Amino acid sequence: MPTALLVEDMPDALALLQNNLTTHHQDIEVIGTAQSVVAAAKALRQEQPDILFLDIMLGDGTGFDVLEIVPNLKSKIIFVTASDEYAIRAFKFAAIDYVLKPYSHEELADAIAKAKAQLHPSQERLEILKDTMEAPEKKPAKISLHTLDKIMIVSLDDIIRCESDSNNTIFYLEDGQKIFVTKTLKYFADMLKNFHFLRVHQSHLVNLDCISAFIKSDGGYLLLKNKETVPVSVRKKPEIIALLDQMHR
Repeated sequence: MPTALLVEDMPDALALLQNNLTTHHQDIEVIGTAQSVVAAAKALRQEQPDILFLDIMLGDGTGFDVLEIVPNLKSKIIFVTASDEYAIRAFKFAAIDYVLKPYSHEELADAIAKAKAQLHPSQERLEILKDTMEAPEKKPAKISLHTLDKIMIVSLDDIIRCESDSNNTIFYLEDGQKIFVTKTLKYFADMLKNFHFLRVHQSHLVNLDCISAFIKSDGGYLLLKNKETVPVSVRKKPEIIALLDQMHR
């Protein structure tokens, strides 16, 4: 029987989680609960569970503090976070699954199924999550990309453009590499819109720093620094022209 430790600083949320597991997941044994970083670290030093439910924001610190205190953790982690747009974006940048409070029975069941199948997130992905969450207004240095068979970590500055491929996205990098990612272009356009990326066309998202020129002929298109061209939709042309004018002042 897999074991679980619940780390949650809100008594009501902790009771709800414990009750949900006891009622709907009787194949999981809850071996303990903790409501602080100190209590969680102490519990994990005594016994590491198969699954760790880890709230991100705790009264005396964060879930990241717990992971730093217990660096050799073997538990599969289910991160729990409140409904905060910056926290959600941080998890997306790190390509790490999470459960959003308040969650339904179905969402919890899905998270448990994923946790049982997953490997422990790499230290680099945890660093991306931590850095993006701690400085939400700052442009993240890196992003984790979920391909069909692995997770790749890429510098944002190395991304020239992204192109839609049905419900997937192709990333084009500075070194000529192409990465096929199993998420929609809209997913990444929403994530990157505040970090110098612009959706210039229904099928194209471009790193503004990689634009060489806007060519007005042939309906209007962008010439990129790698010599590729990207079409611009009619409604995006005024925004593109204004942005480029502002950048080159």
